[in-house]
Amino acid sequence: MLVLLGFAMIAVFMVLIMTKKLTPVLALIIVPTVFGLFAGAGLGIGPMVMDSMKSMTSTAALLMFAIVYFGLMIDVGLFDPLVKFILRKLGNDPAKVVLGTAILAAAVSLDGDGSTTFILTTAAMLPVYLRLKMSPVVLTCVAGLANGTMNILPWGGPTARAATALKIDVNDVFVPMVPSLIAGLVVVFVFSWLLGLQERNRLRATAPEIWGDVADAGDVFDGGTNRGGTGTGSSGRGFGPGRTAAKPGTGGGTGVVVLERTKTVVDLADTGLTDTALDPNRKTLRPKLFWFNLGLTVAVMVMLVANLVPLPYVFMVGSAIALLVNFPKVKEQGAQLVAHAPSIVAVVSMVMAAAVLTGVLNGTGMVKEMSAWLVHIIPAEMGPFMAVITGLLSIPMTFFMSNDAFYFGVLPVLSETAAHYGISGAEMARASITGQPFHLQSPLVPAILLLVSLAKVELGDHHKKVLWRTAVISVVMLAVGMLTGAIGIG
Repeated sequence: MLVLLGFAMIAVFMVLIMTKKLTPVLALIIVPTVFGLFAGAGLGIGPMVMDSMKSMTSTAALLMFAIVYFGLMIDVGLFDPLVKFILRKLGNDPAKVVLGTAILAAAVSLDGDGSTTFILTTAAMLPVYLRLKMSPVVLTCVAGLANGTMNILPWGGPTARAATALKIDVNDVFVPMVPSLIAGLVVVFVFSWLLGLQERNRLRATAPEIWGDVADAGDVFDGGTNRGGTGTGSSGRGFGPGRTAAKPGTGGGTGVVVLERTKTVVDLADTGLTDTALDPNRKTLRPKLFWFNLGLTVAVMVMLVANLVPLPYVFMVGSAIALLVNFPKVKEQGAQLVAHAPSIVAVVSMVMAAAVLTGVLNGTGMVKEMSAWLVHIIPAEMGPFMAVITGLLSIPMTFFMSNDAFYFGVLPVLSETAAHYGISGAEMARASITGQPFHLQSPLVPAILLLVSLAKVELGDHHKKVLWRTAVISVVMLAVGMLTGAIGIG
């Protein structure tokens, strides 16, 4: 009964948020409550949720003050030069912008912290997406793909958990999986390029007066070489008054003007950022404090990597210093906090609501029973394929339960069974981490909640675009692991 209720609860939750019948916050609260009562939790459901919520408080504090800190840095202009640099390098081509997003997210993911990756990627790229009228869902999708793939790094968490649970060296788990990681990143970049091409075509269709004729001629996506109505571009095929074409029936050029274009698609001038988070005329800019803010941010990042003090406290202190120096007046400080309140409420409320789902799953024993059921339904003749089965199971199981529950609760049982067929613990650990690209999209992962909140994207919309792609990446990583011998068959 608990197994059925558990899977039914998860299915109902996913359907409700993906069809937008309920917001994720309401679904996280209402659905587990109903199913928890059906499972016989009774009045005990309250303590279950509160125990789970206690473990979420530090995460909520981290996300709250991280939003405040990086929101302040955006307001005061710290990221303006970075965005302008990105625009100069990527130009106006949506395909290049999306691919650049993937590269940036993958690079920042090297620090092993999803929240930091998503904050920096969103801060740098969201104004670009909004300026080019691109979909922010593409941004969250690509960032999620890159960060999820990079999550198998030894310092990212899952690999260390798998190694610890099976009592093996973490390097024995990760190093043989490097080819799988590289293959996963290649797939991420391919998906990103294809998504960028889709955005390019969508812009042509939705705004043909701006993108259509230019895109057809092949000059809009040249990095901004066509400026205004009189330029000719690097290829000599401009869109100004000087462009001519053959007169019908003459077979040659006659000097007849066939197109005048005085409207630039996207100029790289500062005015193109008007009405975005990087509006060059916003009152919160503090150009004289740029180096101070840069130094403060570098110090915060160093403290994050060094992990000398709790991360929530790092952002608390960083936010306090940033507010005090950039906005010395009490009224200004209050205004800044209020300005970022919507983002804070959105992400913190979702983290707290997630405590209801995890509390019911764990408190009623649903997770334990679901895990045991999955292990027992594996036929004996499938024993030699336990590593492959574990890799496939890690895709949905790490999505619906925490990494701790999977790696410390399920993986040891699977590994013990696999040992009877000559499959080593290291191979089982390697297989178990291939589901991480899919895991990172789970509503139980605070970082993904932060990403969709900062980008103002619905979680259901994000899932529609990202889930099948992450499943493909996970399967590719598993397959490459098998081909290289990192994941064997008994």
